Amino acid sequence: MLIYNTLTRRKEEFKPLNPPNVTMYMCGPTVYDYFHIGNSRSFIMSDIVRRYLEYKGYKVKFVMNLTDIEDRIIKKSNEQQTTAEAISQFYIDAFFEDIEKLKVRKADFYPKATSHVEEMIELISDLERKGIAYNVDGDVFYNVKKFDGYGKLSGKKIDELEAGARVEVNEQKNSPLDFSLWKKAKPGEPSWDSPWGKGRPGWHIECSAMSTKHLGKTVDIHAGGNDLIFPHHENEIAQSEGVNENQFVKYWMHFGFLNIQNEKMSKSLGNFFTARDVLARHSAEAVRLFFSQTHYGGPLNFSDELLTSAQKGVDKIINLAERFEESIAKADENGIQPEFALKNFYNEFETVMDDDFNTPQAVAVIFDFVRAANKVIDENPNLTKSFLLELKNFLAKTAEDVLGVIHFADLRRDLHSSLDIDAINKMLEEREAAKKEKNYKLADEIRNKLNDLGLIIQDSKTGPTFKRK
Repeated sequence: MLIYNTLTRRKEEFKPLNPPNVTMYMCGPTVYDYFHIGNSRSFIMSDIVRRYLEYKGYKVKFVMNLTDIEDRIIKKSNEQQTTAEAISQFYIDAFFEDIEKLKVRKADFYPKATSHVEEMIELISDLERKGIAYNVDGDVFYNVKKFDGYGKLSGKKIDELEAGARVEVNEQKNSPLDFSLWKKAKPGEPSWDSPWGKGRPGWHIECSAMSTKHLGKTVDIHAGGNDLIFPHHENEIAQSEGVNENQFVKYWMHFGFLNIQNEKMSKSLGNFFTARDVLARHSAEAVRLFFSQTHYGGPLNFSDELLTSAQKGVDKIINLAERFEESIAKADENGIQPEFALKNFYNEFETVMDDDFNTPQAVAVIFDFVRAANKVIDENPNLTKSFLLELKNFLAKTAEDVLGVIHFADLRRDLHSSLDIDAINKMLEEREAAKKEKNYKLADEIRNKLNDLGLIIQDSKTGPTFKRK
């Protein structure tokens, strides 16, 4: 299996530290608002990466942090005349609601920044003892010139950054590139006791402390959006490798930017959409398929029209899944076991996913399978139950377990919740008998009754089937 490593700028063979165990850290939300559709891409694509690793037999320990103390949280708490804790908890609850709707599997741990301040203080103290961090009247900064590898992830050079970077001027710092590890307390802000006086941690130190506590000093995979490469992930490396003196992350994965109708998403442009906005108009499955149709590392243009198109693709997969459920319910082992290149579909799916999680090609394999499976069902009126179960299992393992664009449990629940399947099958048999007797009026009446139930009847060589409108 190959993974493109942002650090080395090439695809590398995936060799976890302790196979079959894999440690994976994902930068989570800053909980001051509902997360936007661009964040959704990172959450969904990291979910697919994790799912595929599990498909391959790895045991993934997946950690996503929650930044619950930050300037924007404090600003909103002041605006709403409440506490930072109340604001963060409200949006943490909203975050969990939204990722559940997006069918994103829960992480093994969601460490909160405010629950790990002790670990952050310890890490900052170690950096200070090593001469890498320095205290200026209660504000502690990281001296980037003390870390030889600074810039290796982003490819940026310190001299060029100092000459041309747009960095906020702060006369306290030795260099404009030095970044904050600990912020001196301001009136009305949450604060904690520390060796440097009351204050709160900087943003970058949070991930170094929490990933080390929950996953160890070296993490197999660290993922996040492209916008986090610099300075956030660059600073994480400086902090973690500066204190531990060993490799922080083996494989860095970054997800591409999402544009809205060819423009960068921005509140000022009026094209800013939260995940909730999008899920009010489109299904989670359509969103997941839409994201899967572009490689995770590339830019992606977002529009309602493209999501509507993705839904048509989801519907094709669902229609086949419904055919499987209906056919399996009626099948036995006395039927036909035709030639079908199922193993080839598995091999093709794994080949493309092994190549840096190439989901666009994986989607293409699934749609090739959908066409082939529909064809074999159309041409063979009496397939064995075991053959149909094998076909269904492929769809369950790939489209469901890895991409998350279909859910058989939901499908069965939808099919059975308000419909009597046995009664519907009996009506279909009565309609077939009426057609054989050339009683087309009765056949049409039965079709219309089923249509009133929200069902579309599909006639084929193998007999009639139904699907929801």
